[in-house]
Amino acid sequence: MALYIGVMSGTSLDGLDIALVELTPAISLVATHYIPMPDALRTELFGLCSSGPDEIARSAIAQQNWVCLAAQGIHALLDSQKLKPEDVRAIGSHGQTIRHEPARGFTVQIGNPALLSELTGITVVSDFRSRDVAAGGQGAPLVPAFHEALFEGRTGHRAVLNVGGFSNLSLIEPEKPVAGFDCGPGNVLLDAWIHQQRHEHFDRDGQWAASGKVEPTLLRALLSDPFFLTKGPKSTGREVFNLPWLTRHLSHLPVFAAEDVQATLLELTALTIVESLQSAQPDTDELLVCGGGVHNRTLMKRLADLLPDTKVSSTAVYGVDPDWVEAMAFAWLAHCCLENIPANRPSVTGARGLRVLGAIYPA
Repeated sequence: MALYIGVMSGTSLDGLDIALVELTPAISLVATHYIPMPDALRTELFGLCSSGPDEIARSAIAQQNWVCLAAQGIHALLDSQKLKPEDVRAIGSHGQTIRHEPARGFTVQIGNPALLSELTGITVVSDFRSRDVAAGGQGAPLVPAFHEALFEGRTGHRAVLNVGGFSNLSLIEPEKPVAGFDCGPGNVLLDAWIHQQRHEHFDRDGQWAASGKVEPTLLRALLSDPFFLTKGPKSTGREVFNLPWLTRHLSHLPVFAAEDVQATLLELTALTIVESLQSAQPDTDELLVCGGGVHNRTLMKRLADLLPDTKVSSTAVYGVDPDWVEAMAFAWLAHCCLENIPANRPSVTGARGLRVLGAIYPA
């Protein structure tokens, strides 16, 4: 038995997911802890996703604050389970992505793993994306290999969909290497628009989107982005899809009701997922959904409507909590690094070959 902790802070910046995972070698979720992101830290991290003054010092201070928050959550999780730091083999910390531009040869996640190791007394594995990018890959998505490990051995053509700030697919077929790629915006534009218009952080159950109607001219304009015209391997981030991107499109069109824009953004998320899936794996039997988007009932219904021949459900049907899949993945990635197991998949990222991912900061 080996215990690992995974720490995930995604593009939605709502908070930190901290998962305690047991590998026996089966993968099981033991306990979880969630810490909401303080408003000031969220604002600063958002700001660091684009160029600004004094970026180096600001990012250094932001990652110190991020690490203090993560350490606080890790200690709370350990206390709840009556565990000591030495009971945990390693922490897999994704850190916080502030730039992701593999086409220019770099990806940046801040999270000061040295400080996290000091504050917790546990070995930390971090910086998972850089080696894949160095080998010519996209550095993302990294979860398909974990999805493969979770759901291997089952028959049929299966896909796992993660809907966080962005959406990504893992395509799992018997006797084939796992495939996968980013589809486009998940919650990122939905969250940004509702926050601008209604000062809410997210659209609960997709209720606001459900109150509006899809505007075809806006949808066509959004779908014209070059990202949607490319095939995988591909990944994306806030550098491409953000509120200014949406505003630029809106500026060339008639004024739409705010709820109709929200409905159109939800349709954009659903259509780009479905079109990506049907293009890459048209005979998918089952689509398993995880991430925050699984709670958007309007989105889940739309996916099911667009995929009448595919069973659409949460990963919970296989006993895997959809809210904790990504945090679990980074615990597993830490294990792979310490065991010298390659965890990227060239079929997903386009890297020149298999690579061991992560940098180790011993306790």
